Amino acid sequence: MYAVSEARGRGVARALREGLTAVHVRGARPADRAAIEAVTLAAYQEYAAQMPEHWEAYRQNIVGTLGSVEPRDQLVAEREGKIVGCVLLHAAGSRLTGPRGQSIRLSLPEVRLLAVAPEARGLGVGRALMHECIHRARQSGAHALTLHTTDMMRVAMRLYEGMGFVRSPELDLSPLPGVSIKGFRLELVRTST
Repeated sequence: MYAVSEARGRGVARALREGLTAVHVRGARPADRAAIEAVTLAAYQEYAAQMPEHWEAYRQNIVGTLGSVEPRDQLVAEREGKIVGCVLLHAAGSRLTGPRGQSIRLSLPEVRLLAVAPEARGLGVGRALMHECIHRARQSGAHALTLHTTDMMRVAMRLYEGMGFVRSPELDLSPLPGVSIKGFRLELVRTST
């Protein structure tokens, strides 16, 4: 369990105003599926205006990814019993379907579709989910953790960089002409806990 007091910047002031309610991260259950889809789509909806010609395809990709049977850890963050965030963590060796339908084998664990409900932003939800992904990747014996994001996801990029992720251009993807998805990597140091 992660306390909202881990939030930084504006989030700390907001967390103090809202009473430092704890954020609990756990594995998703089958009954969480509708809430996960709703939170993820609400979180990503802000990008529709920035990519109008690609939004519907991106939205369908999100829904397809969430409903996929690809093996992965699906985590949720709860606040006061309500799901307010979620993320996917794919293990090293997993096979994913790429943006053009190709099969991609991951050599390292990868975080995908980190989402925080708009009303829960600034409360440490994304950070708590990322801490759990890092913990699980470390526990699996991985030496690094990867993720992909775009320039339009500036808040997420600041979170990742603040947690130690660095740009890894060799991981970059270009699923469509003019669309660049940037790869990031975090080197993991084994801890004795």
